[in-house]
Amino acid sequence: MRILTVTNLYPNPFQPQRATFNREQVKALAREHDVSVISPIAWTDELAARRRGAAALPRNRMMEWDGVPVKYPRSLFTPRILRRLYGHFYYLSVRKTLLREIESFRPDVLYVSWAYPDGWAAVKIGRRAKLPVVLAVLGSDIRLLAPGSGRMKGTVHALRRADRVVAVSRDLANKVVELGAESSRVHLVYTGVDKDRFCPGDRRAARKRLGLHETRTALLFVGNLYPVKGPDILLEACTALARQGIPFDLHIVGDGKLRGKLEQQARLGGIEHSVRFHGSIPHDQLPDWFRAADLLVLPSRSEGVPNVLLEAASCGIPFVASDVGGVAEVAHLGASRLVPPENPAALAEAIAAQIAAPRAFTKSGDVARSHAEAARELASVFQAAINERAPVDGEKSRPDKMASSLQRSEA
Repeated sequence: MRILTVTNLYPNPFQPQRATFNREQVKALAREHDVSVISPIAWTDELAARRRGAAALPRNRMMEWDGVPVKYPRSLFTPRILRRLYGHFYYLSVRKTLLREIESFRPDVLYVSWAYPDGWAAVKIGRRAKLPVVLAVLGSDIRLLAPGSGRMKGTVHALRRADRVVAVSRDLANKVVELGAESSRVHLVYTGVDKDRFCPGDRRAARKRLGLHETRTALLFVGNLYPVKGPDILLEACTALARQGIPFDLHIVGDGKLRGKLEQQARLGGIEHSVRFHGSIPHDQLPDWFRAADLLVLPSRSEGVPNVLLEAASCGIPFVASDVGGVAEVAHLGASRLVPPENPAALAEAIAAQIAAPRAFTKSGDVARSHAEAARELASVFQAAINERAPVDGEKSRPDKMASSLQRSEA
């Protein structure tokens, strides 16, 4: 089939490590289907990157990742104000690019990752172009909604009008139904892992390649440095460990707006010599980090099903994580300890317990599904949406002509 993906969560030249889980999913789909991607870039991100000296995008604002064409329209909006209109801003930003792609690529289905504003805009265009829309919800787009907000209203509208909704955890699937989506149209599809890349390996060799201490306990955090991931909670817990005289090195892989505050927090807590900020790294370098670690720690405030837990489990590394969202659904995949969210004391206790008495781990072959398996299941959801929209009584569906008429009417 021909799949047109729309999402702001995709790597781009300014943020090459952005949402690698979507890149891996698209790459897996592209092995058996024709796929094209439209990924708007926030004008604020583009401006910040250009100020840092980054090169401009090609004039056609198109690149290829893994052989898949990706178009990058500029996403225009008003920062921090008029948030109730963000869906309309997004729609106006992607409309021309999306309609042109519908006309030239002639997709069978629109697949949109993130409920609002991406999903809201794609559903609006998909409905008018008579194309089925499958909407994927990932976690914070559903769980962090303020009642009565414009984002809440736009999210509910998208969920109820999408032909199918894909949730990455049962917890999210239940929440989507609570928000008004028909249960028969909601599908649970767990994310896959590159099991050839994320697999057990020699810890000492991995530490040598990364330049880490050979024997000192290595704690690992992998994620964006944003409040939702709870890195501040982790540093508070590590400060408590240090006060108990428990030696460790905490390696923080990832970047984000909290980095400066976190570095200051480490200094104030007296653990700056035990905490190393490595910044964002290429996704294909992560397996060595997992193999080198004694323990992955993810103290998130909200989650769907975190890819880092699946990848760590595939590498045979235990994890301590907040019991939020769908985390409990994958806890059985490896040696894990779950703690209440926003509880540094409980987090420190669980880390100390794992250091003192490491839990045994299951075989890596039992811990995760592959990207290919997840992609096939996702494709079956697409096919169901396509079949439901199939023309009847001799009617011909021509989204390319519909797109042309929409472009003319909205020019």
